[in-house]
Amino acid sequence: MAVDLTQVANVDAPPGELPATMAAWVIRQEREGEPVDAFQVEEIEVPEPGAFEVIVRVMAAGVNFNNVWAALGKPVSVFRYHPEDDHHIGGSDASGIVWKVGPGVTRWKPGDEVVVHCNQASYEDPEVHGLDPLAAPSQKIWGYETSWGSFAQFTKVQAQQLLPKPAHLAWEEAASYGLTYFTAYRMLLDRAELQAGHRVLIWGAAGGLGVFATQLCAAAGAECVGVVSSPQKGALVEQLGARGFIDRNEFAGMMRRGGETPEEEKARFAVSRDFAKRVKDILGDSPDIVFEHVGKATFPTSVFTVKPFGKVVICGATSGYDLDFDVRYLWMRQKQIIGSHFANAWECNLANRLIEESKVRPVLWRTMGFDQVAEAHQLMHENKHLGKIAILVGATEEGQGRSADGPGAIRAEVGA
Repeated sequence: MAVDLTQVANVDAPPGELPATMAAWVIRQEREGEPVDAFQVEEIEVPEPGAFEVIVRVMAAGVNFNNVWAALGKPVSVFRYHPEDDHHIGGSDASGIVWKVGPGVTRWKPGDEVVVHCNQASYEDPEVHGLDPLAAPSQKIWGYETSWGSFAQFTKVQAQQLLPKPAHLAWEEAASYGLTYFTAYRMLLDRAELQAGHRVLIWGAAGGLGVFATQLCAAAGAECVGVVSSPQKGALVEQLGARGFIDRNEFAGMMRRGGETPEEEKARFAVSRDFAKRVKDILGDSPDIVFEHVGKATFPTSVFTVKPFGKVVICGATSGYDLDFDVRYLWMRQKQIIGSHFANAWECNLANRLIEESKVRPVLWRTMGFDQVAEAHQLMHENKHLGKIAILVGATEEGQGRSADGPGAIRAEVGA
């Protein structure tokens, strides 16, 4: 049955009550493939909230690469993560309105305006109560390793995932930052222990992670240099507070492919040395911290470039996860490699305060309509996007939801 997408912004139930069905962009296992084909609109039954759960009316959603992978069914099918659901509703960023709360929820009520962070874990896991929810065996990323994500009129979340929506942001701005910003916050402030005076090298500084890493360094009183792919992107990261930028195209020979011959490795390493010298020239010294998420292509250079006793903090591997580097530069100079994955609820709350205070701002490229969810993911899959994409769901146009004065998002013409 066809779903009337012109009515997505209309809800025929007041806060506290749920309609029987909703429009949702759904992936099913039998149609995994290109995002433009895998995502299809369906009419889905609206879930009821369980204990400590909340149903949020989605006003806007953010697009991330994780649901490109969900569409493709790569590197593994998301249905491995939530076999209890025969459908996948993706989307790991959202802003919206609390619509109905489940038993045990006392902090939130229908009508509250919220942002959703994407970390879930079972309340029963002891790691949640004293260690870190990221260590819990039940830990999952909502909207990727779970269903009921933000590409629907309503979404189901745990109450601990909710954060107050910054009043000066429009719905689309508030939906654009959570996954990447909170990841960067944990990487730098918690795992790498960023301090004033530190020097930081940021790979992909104009991308979804990098724009927030750059702003966090500036807010903390640290100096950073961003690696980008064009002078235009370099201008963006300087606008965000970077001391300078490096166009990676000038040092293309440093990128690790894997399987280099001894002669090729010698040539590659020579370029890495030149790159490290450029970083040192810009920062005044070698970096205390390298912000990594590229992986295979850049990791040997990161380990070499960071100063003795410095830290390489990594949250991903977009160029490949099979790393190969000269470990002598690690142990003989007593450097550290630190893994990081998203953020816990406390870190998300702290990070969100910086957004509320406009000390860190979302960086948004484009806002698209609910009817363009599949198209947005196809753009991302083909690398035809230029930054963060937000999707209007309950909101009918950009700018809605703003109830206080403030600078709002930075509108970027360039990005990852």
